[in-house]
This record gives sequence, C-alpha cells and structure tokens, in this order.
Amino acid sequence: MFDRYEGGEEAILVHVDFQQNEEQEEDLAEFEALVISAGVTPLQIITASRKAPSAKYFIGEGKALEIAEAVKQTGASVILFNHSLTSGQERSLEKLCECRVVDRIGLILDIFAQRARTHEGKLQVELAQLRHLSTRLVRGWTHLERQKGGIGLRGPGETQLETDRRLLRDRIALILSRLDKVAKQRDQGRRARVRAQIPQLSLVGYTNAGKSSLFNQLTAASVYAADQLFATLDPTLRRLNIEQVGEIVLADTVGFIRHLPHDLVAAFKATLQETREATLLLHIVDAADERSNENIEAVEHVLSQIEADTLPTLVVMNKIDLLEDFAPRIDRDETGVPIRVWVSAAKALGLELLWQAITECLLKTNVYITLKLPPELIGQWRSYFYTKRVILSEMLDDEGYMTLSLTLTQSQWGSLNKREPRLLACVQEKFTKNGNINEPIE
Repeated sequence: MFDRYEGGEEAILVHVDFQQNEEQEEDLAEFEALVISAGVTPLQIITASRKAPSAKYFIGEGKALEIAEAVKQTGASVILFNHSLTSGQERSLEKLCECRVVDRIGLILDIFAQRARTHEGKLQVELAQLRHLSTRLVRGWTHLERQKGGIGLRGPGETQLETDRRLLRDRIALILSRLDKVAKQRDQGRRARVRAQIPQLSLVGYTNAGKSSLFNQLTAASVYAADQLFATLDPTLRRLNIEQVGEIVLADTVGFIRHLPHDLVAAFKATLQETREATLLLHIVDAADERSNENIEAVEHVLSQIEADTLPTLVVMNKIDLLEDFAPRIDRDETGVPIRVWVSAAKALGLELLWQAITECLLKTNVYITLKLPPELIGQWRSYFYTKRVILSEMLDDEGYMTLSLTLTQSQWGSLNKREPRLLACVQEKFTKNGNINEPIE
C-alpha cells in the first residue's frame, strides 16, 4: 500500500519563495537537514520565486520542465518539495518528470517512520501515513472498470479505488482502537503519579534543540541523541529526586517543527498528552540558532494546538558553548521568579543553575506549614511526611508534642485535609514564598 522511497536514494530538492524575503536561505537549510535526516542524498537544489502556487504543477510550467530535465541528467529517483502539494499536483509532476514526487509532509512522515521504535510509536506513524495516503487515492486504478448500469456495462460491483478506501478505513479504525488501549494504559500511570502528587516536567522545543542531550545530562540516561532532526520520537520518562521538592518525573518528548503536519499532531495525541499534563514545561531553545525567536513561536503554536500553552514554562537556552564569551545564568522576572536559564547540555555548563531554577519554579506555589502534632499522631504522620520528603525540620518538646516544618503543594495539603481533618487543628503557621496566608488553603 505504501510506495515509499528508502534510505540511500538520491533526490532533486525544490524550494519556492513566495514572500521575497531573507527567510529563504534558512528555510532551505532546514529542508536540507530534513532530507539528510531521511537518509537521502541531495543531488541538485532548484529554487523558484512565485506570487502564488500554480494549480497544476505548484510551480510554473517552465520550472517544471527544468526539474524534468534535471531528473534526466542526474538520474534522481525522487523529487522532494519543501512545501505541501495536493494529490493532483503530485500526479501532474510525476507524469511530466517520470519520477516520484514527495512533498514536505510525506518527507516528515518518512522520517518519523524510520525513527519509531516502540509499538505505540509505530502505530501513531502508520495512522498519520494512512490519513495522508487517503487523500491520494484518486483514480489510482484506471485500468479497472467502474460501476456502470445497463446490459453489458455492469462492472465488478466495487472499484479498486473503493476497495482501497474501505481497507484504509478498516485499518485506521483498527489502529485507533489499539491506540485507545495504549492511551488508557498511559492514563493509568498518569493518574497514579497524580495521586502520589509527583510533579512532572516535560522537555519541549524545536527539533534538534538539544532536548535529549539535556535529558541525558539531567538523568544520566542513554537516550539516543544526534545532531539531526527528529532524533527522538518515542517519549522517555525517568524518576528523579530533587532536594526540597522530592520525587519528580522528567519526560523527553518529540521535537516540533514549522508546519508540523496536522495528521501527526492528531496521531500523537496520546504521546503529547504527557506534555499537556505536565506540572512544568522546560522549553529548550537552541541559543546559537539565528532563528531562535521564530523557533520559539513555532513551538508555542504547536503547544496551543494541543492546549498546553497555559502551563507554567521555564525557557532553557541551550548550546551557549557555541556563543562567544557567554556564561551560564538565570534570568528572572520582576518578582524574582526564574523565567530563563542559559546552559550547555553538550558541555554540562550551568546545570546546577538549571536545577536551582527548576526547584524555585516548583516551590513557588508550595505552601510552607508548621504543624504541632500531639503524641497520638506523631508516629503515623512523621513517617508519612518522611516518605514524601517534605520535612524541613522537626523538634520534640518536653510534653511529647512534635513540631514539624513542611513544604507541600497546595493540592497535597488539600488532599491531606480531606484524609485527616485533625491536621488542620495542628497548624501553627501557613505561608508561601510571597507572604503569609491567613485564610484556609483549599
């Protein structure tokens, strides 16, 4: 069903500039990186400028003839467009050039298909491929009869095109049912972490910003990291312990890119759920990239698509080792809360500052509570608070009462009140980092 090219093939690259600005070179460089990541060797790059796409070829007829001639001279086996093409434009170009044509979306889908390692990742990629392919099933089997009425004109009853569409629908329905089971399994694990009040941090960012390298530095893991686009596809989670915070979960996720195919966003809904449910997002940015601001906007656009744009975010400016005379530092807002950290994952620079900023961000909404426990409650709750790593100090007086200084999230304190209302009567002091709290905390 998939007539896809394989790694090691040689291609003609086509890039069209519609805006007449300086972004063409950067866009083209990113496109070349995508092609190389797919394992394809670029033989020739053909550029063009137009005010609007052509309905038939996307490019002008003269430029299309130039591409056809380049295919004959170079012997290229595929033509790759740095744009999204309609099925009609693909067929017209393939007929003219006598060569397969793949657009930007098809190229990204191919890279994802190569990177998928887990069962869930393979299902998600296949779902995106099938949805993309379903728009290309138009007159693909012209040698077979179509349904007709009248004596001598009756066809086989179902055309091959209709058969393909039915098979696609059945396969998509099967994959969706399997992904639904995987999503339920993820939800179970996620609910367990929520019940245990374990904060989750998700690494997000533009592809090749250094997320996996930073993940490996923070967790001492061995996640595959390479200087290529979409090196990471399947999410990886690790549990860590942070002083003053306790146990957290750190998740490495797939990188984003401009014009990320909608089918991919929909297919990776279960994976991206890890980002949507995060306590804190670590937005990794390649500080050495000249288009870092545009990359940030692209990531924020995808975050808004998956409804994660309102989550607390700490920006991590990575790869400062590629900048001249730049030292690690923390940038803060007017209230002193960290908003940006400058580090280098490759050189392990500024990681202690990153941990400091993460700790402050996780603790800024925490509640600091002093409890004076009577003797009958000490054994149960002192042990419980120690397992949660929330005790800052303790003191036992002569009458057998124990004073505990704790740092808890507001949700932790709220759930404790429901489980043990007597704790509320033991409160001596409640405050946040921003000042005292006089009213009860919900």
